[in-house]
Amino acid sequence: MLKPNLLEYILVKFIFFAKFALLIGRKRMENINELKTLLSTPKDIVITTHRNPDGDAIGSSLGLYHFLQNSGLHNVKIVSPSEYPENFDWMPDVKKIVIYDDEPERAKKIIEDSAIIFCLDFNSLDRIDKVGEIIRPLRTPKVMIDHHLFPESFADFILSEPKASSTCELIYDFIEKLNQKNHLDEKIGNCLYTGIITDTGSFKYGTSVKLFRIVAELLDVGVRDYILQDLIFNSMQEKHLRLLGHCLSQRLKILPEYKTGIITLTKEDYQTFEIQRGDTEGIVNFILKLKDVKMAAFIMEQPTIVKISLRSKGNFSVQEIAKKHFRGGGHKNAAGGASFQGLEETLERFEGLLPRYKNVLNAV
Repeated sequence: MLKPNLLEYILVKFIFFAKFALLIGRKRMENINELKTLLSTPKDIVITTHRNPDGDAIGSSLGLYHFLQNSGLHNVKIVSPSEYPENFDWMPDVKKIVIYDDEPERAKKIIEDSAIIFCLDFNSLDRIDKVGEIIRPLRTPKVMIDHHLFPESFADFILSEPKASSTCELIYDFIEKLNQKNHLDEKIGNCLYTGIITDTGSFKYGTSVKLFRIVAELLDVGVRDYILQDLIFNSMQEKHLRLLGHCLSQRLKILPEYKTGIITLTKEDYQTFEIQRGDTEGIVNFILKLKDVKMAAFIMEQPTIVKISLRSKGNFSVQEIAKKHFRGGGHKNAAGGASFQGLEETLERFEGLLPRYKNVLNAV
């Protein structure tokens, strides 16, 4: 038998590793029937999501919560590591979420007493801090539903699709896989639509033909998109608008040679504007409204850490920067990380990275 030539050998290896990389990033729930059996009898179920939950985290958690409640079988609770932004106060049963930071012992007992744990919108137990430390040693069956790259294998059932617009889209997929779309109602629809609309930036990115078909079905069950958009995006306090103005007029720096814009916030800014969790949500996206800016960075000095939020246009991946340099991750066009250096040092470090990405940024 003739040995394959070098070119064929390289091609075979390339295809193998490409497929392997794809499998790492995407895991379909192949053992769905086993999970169906688990859910066919009454269970104490807990749903948890990542720290500093956004619209997708809250929407997917509440959407799944109401779906499981509609079965009439299960006792379902949601545990969040930290508080959610106040612009989601209107969501159905959001006040029932148990916040670990506020009630650690109660949250711990709920998790330890559960028969199934659903882990939504995160791919690693590190993303949920102390809640992850409680979950990790438990033998309780765990279900991960998430759309971030490279999910860890801590869960027994995994539905992971990085190409999905949001975890809310995957909750819809999950309900469909269970053949229980008949349980969809306006309450579930409102929750799932919230996650979809926030994670896609009002349908600006991460969309697909499939997603719009899902949205059409959500409208069919009673979702009123105009009302939800108003509740989500038009509920600012005066301080939020003044903070946005301050960021754009006093804290915005443009680096045209790298097609990059940067906003920084200091500890003093946090005090002056009485910034709370969720108050800075969406500010980074305003930088991308500039025609010639391809990457946006929002660097925030908090009491013990500097947080970094990154956004990009087109094919430029900020996920790579967040992962390689700031202990973070996320998606190609939206990622985040952190630094334990001071604000000035972190800013200098970020700007120092830009020359190596100059050609790519200018080619995008």
